[in-house]
Amino acid sequence: MQSRRTFLGHALGAALVGAAASACGSSSGSSGSDRASGSGRTVLGATAITEVFGDGQKLTAVAVEYPKDIDTVRLAASAFTVANRTVTKVYANTSAATAPEGANSRFVIVELSTTDADAALWGTGQLQGPSSQTPPTGGGQGGPPKAGQAGSPPTIKPATATVTQTQPIATTDGTTYPASTSMATSAVSNPIVDDFRQFSFTDTATGQTLNYNLYIPKSYDKRKSYPLVLFMHDASVVAGDTKAPLVQGLGAVCWASPADQAKHESFVLAPVYPTVVIDDDYKPTTLFDTTINLVKDLTSRYSINPNRLYATGQSMGAMMTLGMNIEHPDLFAASFVVAGQWPSAKATPLARKNLWIVVSQGDDKAYPGENAITDVITQNGTKVSRATWDGRSTPAEFAIDVQKLQASGSPVNYASFVKGSVLPPGTSETSEHRFTWQVAYTIDGIRDWILQQHR
Repeated sequence: MQSRRTFLGHALGAALVGAAASACGSSSGSSGSDRASGSGRTVLGATAITEVFGDGQKLTAVAVEYPKDIDTVRLAASAFTVANRTVTKVYANTSAATAPEGANSRFVIVELSTTDADAALWGTGQLQGPSSQTPPTGGGQGGPPKAGQAGSPPTIKPATATVTQTQPIATTDGTTYPASTSMATSAVSNPIVDDFRQFSFTDTATGQTLNYNLYIPKSYDKRKSYPLVLFMHDASVVAGDTKAPLVQGLGAVCWASPADQAKHESFVLAPVYPTVVIDDDYKPTTLFDTTINLVKDLTSRYSINPNRLYATGQSMGAMMTLGMNIEHPDLFAASFVVAGQWPSAKATPLARKNLWIVVSQGDDKAYPGENAITDVITQNGTKVSRATWDGRSTPAEFAIDVQKLQASGSPVNYASFVKGSVLPPGTSETSEHRFTWQVAYTIDGIRDWILQQHR
């Protein structure tokens, strides 16, 4: 099993290389390039490669394209540098994509450290909004925006890098390409993220327009019937670019990974909300109903199984997930609720639902909120299986945890992380709210359980 950090990293498909960059070689190196490639160009282009992690998208590699196949065995990590980044691994590959091991071909993959200060592309330090430890203050200084407000939009840095071949490298036919001057990347490959398409939905019932991302199964056949997973983001993503829900973390893209699609071929829907939909007053805006109407619209236009609709979300999105299951108890077959809450007095309809709930014990709003909800579910005669997990567990350990919890066959599974266990090493933060989903969406077995449920 892969670690959380490399989740989604090595099962990715090949990505197309964009337009070639201008030739870059010193005057002394150019004549050597002419003789080696027969075109006057030693390097044909460079592509930035990104990857989405629990804490957001990062620039993780650069692919350098050459005219001839490169001997991967003779490549050394010291043969390339990338400005302001740490090179961790260098190998040849058949496409502009990372791989578990090298293969003789025209692309040289320069992998980069994910802990570099310049690795992160997703904006940080955004307000977390509803269901966080910070009380809402109407969107002014010191607190997150309230329902109907936007706050400050998140930032997504462009994926660019400058790569330099600092040493000669050998081709498989014995040619040597000399060291070259620096080259800026001219194309970007965003595995999985690029597989989503962007659309806009205007809801005639509410008058609202909602931009959204949609993953359509690659072998989509209208004669078949597919499940659909709806992911709803937290308040830090509000007012962001349409693709923001895809790069803020794993909540959307994990369902569309090649590994997940091989097991559960499905549609994945990820709207981006222009304003906060619901805050701790639990009074949703009309975007709540617009989301429901979007799901119904897609179900009517594509071959989507209405008995296999699933909802998931984090923080604000988790609150929406709970609220939708209460207001529309016959819509979703199962839901994955991550760090959210809802008034327990209104939670009775949840006793009829298939739920997997994950929260951190150090989350002083969502944890007591979920305890109260699951107590109501139990009081209404529905069995709830509970477990305490270590947020630092390995994928193999989480797999065992999931098996143990689901072995009871309960319709509601409730896992809480040990206090402090989801906090990254060395962090000075004490709030565990936003760190919960950085771990929760890496747990394969929960996603498998969700997609096995039917209405």
